[in-house]
Amino acid sequence: MNPPSDPAPHGAPAAVPSPGDGPRQRGEGRLLAVSDLHAAVTDNRPIVESLHPTSADDWLIVAGDVAERPEEIRWALGLLAERFAQVIWTPGNHELWTVAKDPVQLRGQARYDHLVALCRELGVTTPEDPFPLWPGPDGPVAIAPLFLLYDYTFRAPGTHTKEQSLAVAHESGIVCNDEYLLHPDPYPTREDWCRARVAETARRLEEHDRRIPLVLAGHWPLVREPTSVMWYPEFAQWCGTELTADWHRRFNVSAVVYGHLHIPRTTWYDGVRFEEVSIGYPREWRKRGHPRGLLRQILPYEGEPAPPEGAGTGPSAQPRTTGGAS
Repeated sequence: MNPPSDPAPHGAPAAVPSPGDGPRQRGEGRLLAVSDLHAAVTDNRPIVESLHPTSADDWLIVAGDVAERPEEIRWALGLLAERFAQVIWTPGNHELWTVAKDPVQLRGQARYDHLVALCRELGVTTPEDPFPLWPGPDGPVAIAPLFLLYDYTFRAPGTHTKEQSLAVAHESGIVCNDEYLLHPDPYPTREDWCRARVAETARRLEEHDRRIPLVLAGHWPLVREPTSVMWYPEFAQWCGTELTADWHRRFNVSAVVYGHLHIPRTTWYDGVRFEEVSIGYPREWRKRGHPRGLLRQILPYEGEPAPPEGAGTGPSAQPRTTGGAS
């Protein structure tokens, strides 16, 4: 899909359509999603301020990377919580960074717990809360915000261990800032934290009533395939875990929402729709525009149906990127 021919000037977001064709009546709300707002970036702040529902009943999933500092996260999520009927948040890697000038120097689990408490003050749903039921036209759909991290199993091509994969990344100069800023305390490593999160989340999903379909919403993709379009395959090791590769088949899933890659698109795996819903950095959205709008409509789904089995996974001719977790 080609970017707009008349991109916005420096410092202003491009004009984009609202989700769908127009406003709906109350009781016909949409389930919308966005990620990677990076609200601390000067030219992204007007984008956050421009996000509005088209119905009083619209819900919004915010799939991580709102900002780095809790004060910036509070501003962005607070603004959205005032506008949307329900906001559902899950952390990205940037929320979990502990940067030098942040007044909140909490690390790891303690930092995550602090953000969960912040969200609860705002009335924002987190991965620690019961799955809210979105009242869809075809019956309720449960929204499951996922906090899963990654475990270095999306290794660089030709490598077989985490150590080998990291060595390739360091040699190429493609190293995620998580290595320096995302601390796993009290877990020994980020992969230990990831495995604990995966196990607990899988338990909750197993206990969920299978008669109620799920939207799985997390920052990192559940399968590796979306990372295949990145220019630098070394970066994939910070993009997910093989432990979730079958979740879209294992559970009753209507759609999967994720971000992190800064490659907004729709793909299909095993007949399940995956939506990458990121905004990204100004250098990225100025180049490609926002051809699908700033907010992606997840449900009711009004896009193209799933491709026939064996016919591919959806659009792949997308701008490539190093990834969103720099």
